[in-house]
Amino acid sequence: MPKTIELDFSVKYDEQHARQYCHKHRSGLSRRLSNRRDHQLARRALALAGDPGLVLDLPCGAGRFWSLLAEKTNRVIIGADNSEAMLQTARNLQPADFVNRVQLLHTSAFDIALPDNAVDSIFCMRLLHHIGEPAHRLAMLREFGRVSRDSVIVSLWVDGNFKAWKRKRLERTRGQKDYQNRFVLPVATVEGEFRQAGFRIQERLDFLPLYAMWRVYVLRKG
Repeated sequence: MPKTIELDFSVKYDEQHARQYCHKHRSGLSRRLSNRRDHQLARRALALAGDPGLVLDLPCGAGRFWSLLAEKTNRVIIGADNSEAMLQTARNLQPADFVNRVQLLHTSAFDIALPDNAVDSIFCMRLLHHIGEPAHRLAMLREFGRVSRDSVIVSLWVDGNFKAWKRKRLERTRGQKDYQNRFVLPVATVEGEFRQAGFRIQERLDFLPLYAMWRVYVLRKG
């Protein structure tokens, strides 16, 4: 399978959408609380991974997690995204103190423009739930295994909780859409793919156990 993979949803990230994305996690109480919980889980995941000193934030989006990644003062941060608009929005809208800490990289998660074992850890929040094709997920995970020398932190939607059950029931009611860009993955499926890509699972961190779909995995190579 060729390494160059383009996901349908990625074309929407023009400058206007990137700016909207930058602001949406700070709009309204529920989103601010959700963003705070995302940061709590990410901080815990980084600690479990040994507080890596060289981190690839991919996709970095509009830099939502840069303040968190910069909490370790000597950490080197590479902010990478497939969207130039996202990178420029992050550069223009995030505080200069954080922007100056981040090396920007325009690249794809399926073909990362870095050599083998280039970083200590890959920090991948809110991408995997957009990938419905198992072959595409496996290709991305194997590329992560090539570039990271130690750990990978990923978030995604999993089943086995109330929100996943509710979503499945809703989808049965309204019928299958022609286009879908968010997927709830069975735990057994995704954990099998992690192992197939050469990772072992160090930790599972749930946003709200038994209720929410979001889960963060801390993966280790070998």
